[in-house]
Amino acid sequence: MAEYIRLRDDQPHEEPAVTVDAFLGQSNATAVRIEPGEDVRVLLPFLDRLSLVEVAFPVFGDGRGYSAARILRESGYTGELRAAGDVLIDQISHMRRCGFDAFAPNAPLDQTLVEAAFARFPHPYQKAADPAPPVWALRHGATYG
Repeated sequence: MAEYIRLRDDQPHEEPAVTVDAFLGQSNATAVRIEPGEDVRVLLPFLDRLSLVEVAFPVFGDGRGYSAARILRESGYTGELRAAGDVLIDQISHMRRCGFDAFAPNAPLDQTLVEAAFARFPHPYQKAADPAPPVWALRHGATYG
């Protein structure tokens, strides 16, 4: 792993992530890795025991991990959600909107560009898994959250 970007205040999870099959076969695992094509919904009964879900992005064009993130966040998962693999600077803000709060890219990312990517759109247009209120809510005084 080239670097690790973490947007959480709690302690980093040190336990290595296991495969979904290994996780389902254990009662003490607290970290799991989702590969493309695996159904993240099998983890929903175990969200209270998970501290880390690492979602694999083997190639930048495979967007299934975005759906996995949204499913987890919308189902109430509050632990670390890490995008790992082919994480690119032009995707990182979109990954954040889907619920990712940690990133383990294969290649180093310039921290200045990462910060710029997160700041590029201060007011999103639509509701997402992150807590940012959509601009329409701000414009019309709607409560959000």
